[in-house]
Amino acid sequence: MNVITFYAPVLFRTIGFGSNASLISSMITDGFNALATFVSIFTVDKVRRRKLFLEGGAQMFICQIVITVAIASKFGVDGNPGTLPKWYAFLVVGFICIYVMGFAWSWGPLGWLVPSEIFPLEVRSAAQSINVSVNMIFTFAIAQVFTSMLCHMKFGLFIFFAVFVLVMSCFIHKFLPETKGVPIEEMSVVWQNHSYWKKFVKSASEEAKAKVDNSC
Repeated sequence: MNVITFYAPVLFRTIGFGSNASLISSMITDGFNALATFVSIFTVDKVRRRKLFLEGGAQMFICQIVITVAIASKFGVDGNPGTLPKWYAFLVVGFICIYVMGFAWSWGPLGWLVPSEIFPLEVRSAAQSINVSVNMIFTFAIAQVFTSMLCHMKFGLFIFFAVFVLVMSCFIHKFLPETKGVPIEEMSVVWQNHSYWKKFVKSASEEAKAKVDNSC
């Protein structure tokens, strides 16, 4: 998503759009991003977090593949897209907007909301600071290498990011517990009941028993 936000004009010019069309397309995608964020605001407490994550991931993955095919069909062997017909330009911009919307009502806001919910109170401040730091470090790294990747990989860049979207979605499906409607004070129960994390999280009764055994 940072690639789309930071380098939308460069991306659209590389695809074959004119400079003015690139700026307009960038404004359009930013507008869809802002509007779709409201969808998350009004649905996050009605729809499960995991469902939004997985739906957004599937939407983003499909859009990445479609954009890859669309751009690959125009770049050809020599890497020159030539003059793009209007229907093609609308197709590419449309799927990029759908991609942006998928991010804006799932991974974008939930990437900040869910980490603020899942950590126990005693480590929440430290854990959230680590979460923000990792986010910003990778944002910086992607911003630095994107233009070089675009020049060398061309449409393969979208496949590269599509693979990560797939990995992210599989991680959510396997490891993220559902936190909808769970009070922050009771979040430890969610981890104790999760099929994977319960192996690492002790319940209150187990902790009390361990203290008794240690005192004996």
